[in-house]
Amino acid sequence: MGRKLLLAIDQGTTGTTGLVMDDQLQVLGKANVEYPQIFPKPGYVEHRAIDIWNSVEKAVTASLAKANVKGEELAAIGITNQRETTCLFRPNGEPLHNFIVWQCRRTTDICQELKRAGHEPMIREKTGLVLDPYFSGTKLMWLFANVPNALAMASGKEALFGTIDTWLVHRLTGGQVHVTDATNASRTLLMNLKTLQWDDEILKLMGIPRVCLPKICSSSEVYGQTKGLGFLPDGIPIAGIAGDQQAALFGQACFDQGEAKATFGTGCFILLNTGTKIVYSQNGLLTSVAISLRGETQFCLEGAAFIAGAAVQWLRDGLGVIQRSSDVESLAQTVPESGDVVFVPALSGLGAPHWRPEARGLFAGISRDTNKGHLARAVLEGIAMQNRDIMVAMQKDAGTILQLKVDGGAAADNFLMQFQADVLDIACARPKVVETTALGAAALAGLAVGVFDSKQAVRDAWPLDRVFQPMMQENERARHVRKWENAVRRA
Repeated sequence: MGRKLLLAIDQGTTGTTGLVMDDQLQVLGKANVEYPQIFPKPGYVEHRAIDIWNSVEKAVTASLAKANVKGEELAAIGITNQRETTCLFRPNGEPLHNFIVWQCRRTTDICQELKRAGHEPMIREKTGLVLDPYFSGTKLMWLFANVPNALAMASGKEALFGTIDTWLVHRLTGGQVHVTDATNASRTLLMNLKTLQWDDEILKLMGIPRVCLPKICSSSEVYGQTKGLGFLPDGIPIAGIAGDQQAALFGQACFDQGEAKATFGTGCFILLNTGTKIVYSQNGLLTSVAISLRGETQFCLEGAAFIAGAAVQWLRDGLGVIQRSSDVESLAQTVPESGDVVFVPALSGLGAPHWRPEARGLFAGISRDTNKGHLARAVLEGIAMQNRDIMVAMQKDAGTILQLKVDGGAAADNFLMQFQADVLDIACARPKVVETTALGAAALAGLAVGVFDSKQAVRDAWPLDRVFQPMMQENERARHVRKWENAVRRA
């Protein structure tokens, strides 16, 4: 083998990205292909399998072309994916139903019924998750109840369950392999964190036959080889799998206990590596597998804020305060401080650690002197303050946080990153490569096939852009916290 090239397939909620990377994790070619979401009823969200597959084929083909690379030159493929989206498909890969997306709320009644029956404490103890339509288990229950013969087919292994990673590997290997990795399995409500296996008590409770479930593997091993594809040659190892947020944690080289990452996208996902210890949150967070690698499994605490970059988009599209999202930083800096103005980004309720779906967005402290600069500054500060609530909960649950690594589109905003470091009193490190999700998938695949000989080699390739050191005085930080907490109570 000459050049040690890796292909990452980042299969997301609204599109698929293909990235070709070298053995220094530099991006040589990148392509994104969007596809539609389907909304059959209020609260229902689905994907068509054919749309996802077409987006994968087009993204892979275009990224190879941009890198001027042939498929034969690839050492391995890594996959990262939207996590809880639920697939039920025949052994030939054909779906029995449209895939049910993680955002879908159709199983709210199922979750409430399980809660009323008193099952949530047992499920939380075993899986680290809460009973919520977000996760895959109740989605699969819905499919068995609503798709004719689905349960009988699954019991006879004529129908297979998986998250998106499972279905992609199955298709890429010509139907030869039915697997998932521990990070994705830990988001299904069906895997026991202590055994890293499907839990028989939960399967019985939910009426799910074990025979239809994929084998749970590590996040870095050769699962199979490409076979029978028109856009890639046979024989390329598929060697890395991780759910998108865990892939970003790995791509940020957060390998040690106490290291955390925050992905600033539409919302903000924060994960804290808790090492080999399973930490059950007492403060509104979720517990999942961070990574399963070479005989060692690390766990993480996770908190999600529903609105981050979406608040800036709302300033742009809803209020017309800015013309481009990138304008928000310069507008915020037209005023020396936000004064009494505070913004709570509860445009879709409040997520962790508050879990208040009824909460609504709020500007408070507005006076006759308030101008657009104050509003822009308050929006950025509000994004950082809700992340602070998540990080404080993490510290209560798990102790010291060493550093926060940041990525995602809004991480390019220097003002926001500095304010985030200030209110956390923790350094925030931003990498040069913001495609950390795909970077993590490529690194996991590279480890499995020897492109990298250790995690340290991945850490060495992690390219630092800038570290934002906290500079705010404690009394000023306390003032922002008081202002924020008063506003949250009113949201």
